[in-house]
Amino acid sequence: MKYTDLTFEELVSLCKRRGFFFQSCEIYGGLQGFYDYGPMGVELANNLKSSWWKSVVHHRTDVEGLDSSNILHRKVLQKSGHEDTFTDPLLDCLNCKKRQRADHLINNKCAHCDSQNLTEPREFNLMLKTQLGPVNKDDNFSYLRPETAQGIFVNYKNILSSTNQKVPFGIAQIGKAFRNEITPRHFIFRVREFTQMELEFFVEQDSDEKWFEYWVENRKQWWLEQGVSKDKIYLKPQDKDELAHYSKKATDIMFSFPHGEDELEGIANRTDYDLNSHFLKMKNKPYVIEPSAGLERGMFAILSSCAVKETTEDNKTRLVLKLKPHLAPVKAAIIPLAKNNSEIVNLCHSLLKDLLSYGYGRIRYEDTGNIGKAYSRNDEIGTPYCITVDFDSIDKSINTVTIRERDSKAQETIPLTDIKRYFDEKFPR
Repeated sequence: MKYTDLTFEELVSLCKRRGFFFQSCEIYGGLQGFYDYGPMGVELANNLKSSWWKSVVHHRTDVEGLDSSNILHRKVLQKSGHEDTFTDPLLDCLNCKKRQRADHLINNKCAHCDSQNLTEPREFNLMLKTQLGPVNKDDNFSYLRPETAQGIFVNYKNILSSTNQKVPFGIAQIGKAFRNEITPRHFIFRVREFTQMELEFFVEQDSDEKWFEYWVENRKQWWLEQGVSKDKIYLKPQDKDELAHYSKKATDIMFSFPHGEDELEGIANRTDYDLNSHFLKMKNKPYVIEPSAGLERGMFAILSSCAVKETTEDNKTRLVLKLKPHLAPVKAAIIPLAKNNSEIVNLCHSLLKDLLSYGYGRIRYEDTGNIGKAYSRNDEIGTPYCITVDFDSIDKSINTVTIRERDSKAQETIPLTDIKRYFDEKFPR
């Protein structure tokens, strides 16, 4: 058996064809830098968020959760430094009229037409403004948050006073962030609306190095458990000249995406910069270690790790998405061998009702096309198990179903009465 990774174009095509991602407002020409999750994408996203939340919050006693507002008071972003420093260098090509980031140019040439007839760079603030209230006044605005972290920092005292936590402890949040990127690119990798999974872990100042190393290793291991290819992931400590102004130390978890090597998650030692910014009079401010991951980048890394073309010895090819079962959008598909047989169809629907009630996740009834095409569709969306209901299933003296495993294609026949036990083992809770 030979396995081949999908190209960038093949992966993007799969994501649209099988309902993972759609260009936002595509019927009107699309909105650059924005994507909608399709039926499979929203399930994968929810499963990945759930896995992150369980690991960071539910499986620990030293982390509390938060869900803060998407819109921040302007003073928050003034104090944090975002209003003055959250910028990218912007320039225009006078030849093709394309706008682009100055720091992305190669040999000082336009990325679109190779012209050197360029304007001088100017700083462009990446935050998105929004009008508050009915009166359109210059000072009557705020910002959509460019990161979820500031909502955590301004709630630091609230969480301390409302829980029994003491340093060291963390505050975790999953939520939307918005950045007016000059050049959104690489599919869902760099977009203008995205979801962050962030933890701010507060530690005593003399223990920051220990906790920093702990979270670097913890986060790398978690990505491996989600199915990210171990030969495509590595750690890259940032040089001093790469560090953000608030960072003492930072390490990026890098991944070989289809478009090239890029950051999957960053772990930073933000020192006490943020608490100093918002709570000047607070005593004994702890340092904060911040693991920050983008949900879309994580999904992109997982999809590119798990999507392969499999070629058999007889030169037959199938495309299969080898997702970890806990992340699979659909946990099992029920397939009737004869969709015109009412007994088989009725048994399929009865089995579907039972499996849905057991709470494994999404189960679907698959009755389009022949059984080979049904397998192919479910291979491409990552369904780990397909259940075939056939004539033996409706024979009361036999009452069996056949379960086909996605990766090996192995088939196992089990009594219908054992199906709950079977899936309890496959999807432990």
